[in-house]
Amino acid sequence: MLLWLAQVFGDHWRFLHVFQYITMRCILGALFALIVSLFFGAPVIRWLSHYQVGQQIRDDGPQSHLVKKGTPTMGGVLMLIAITISVLIAGDLTSRYLWITLLVMLGFGFIGWVDDYLKLVKKNTCGLSAGKKYFMQSVVGLAAVLFLYFTAQLPVETQLIIPFFKHIAISMGLFFIVFGYFVIVGTSNAVNLTDGLDGLATLPTVLVAAALGVFAYLTGNFYFAKYLFIPFVPGAGEVAVFCSAMVGAGLGFLWFNTYPAEMFMGDVGALGLGAALGVIAVIVRQELVLLIMGGIFVIETLSVILQVGSFKLTGRRIFRMAPLHHHFELKGWAEPKIIVRFWIVTFILVLLGLATLKLR
Repeated sequence: MLLWLAQVFGDHWRFLHVFQYITMRCILGALFALIVSLFFGAPVIRWLSHYQVGQQIRDDGPQSHLVKKGTPTMGGVLMLIAITISVLIAGDLTSRYLWITLLVMLGFGFIGWVDDYLKLVKKNTCGLSAGKKYFMQSVVGLAAVLFLYFTAQLPVETQLIIPFFKHIAISMGLFFIVFGYFVIVGTSNAVNLTDGLDGLATLPTVLVAAALGVFAYLTGNFYFAKYLFIPFVPGAGEVAVFCSAMVGAGLGFLWFNTYPAEMFMGDVGALGLGAALGVIAVIVRQELVLLIMGGIFVIETLSVILQVGSFKLTGRRIFRMAPLHHHFELKGWAEPKIIVRFWIVTFILVLLGLATLKLR
């Protein structure tokens, strides 16, 4: 909307020209999302509490989690709404990349909402079956990747970019569809698995989104992309506005989600935000860098895979409990210590991911 105002009324009110700059709209996008999250956070908590949409605790989980029972959940709806409003105000609404990212986030968010609704409101402890959830995720993820594949205008838009190397770009052809699908669906579920402690997944999501915003801005700028030897994808810079909205919404949500949490994001937030990170990485051609920066998400997911695989094959567990953060809880680590240490690791990994811009 701001860009439209600048284009239509810029000749009459010259100060509106500032909205033509992506950097300014990124700043405003973050601020809008932050304000929405902070302003509506308390009402959302009251609303969820009124309808008794509270956290359920696993019987086999850490006993320290019993105090979390009944804490308002599905707070991720607040973030998705804040991001959507911010993007509609600050984004270029003619950008196909902006729309596909927004629709993927809302699509996966809806899947998470259905799962949360069944578990928390309908008291169906199983929620959506794994098969139904994965099918719905597959439909949205495949639709997004197919759209990106068939609307690609340059070969680089479907090539695999190898970090730390200047001129290595592997043409994937139709494999791009398979690869992009697993990036989107995998990232969505990885963030969801990580969301097990107060704020544990929130700040890493914010940090990774901020870094992807930097990649998006540079990837969409011909001169910066050429200088840094990264792929130039016309129009990708607009995704930086979405990333900034994720940062603002995430920080606003963290105000209420930090230990001890007043509300949790639930599957609606974790699945939606994770899918958004995945599709952004696909758009800016930095899937492997996302693997680095989102290392905490990867480790948490691998801990579940290894735990299940080991138990099925040998009858023994590798960890005291999976995902990995529960293992450290059962070892006696205080919850705030686990959370902050995971944040620190993510910060380091994000810096390493950003370093790939120059270490080529």
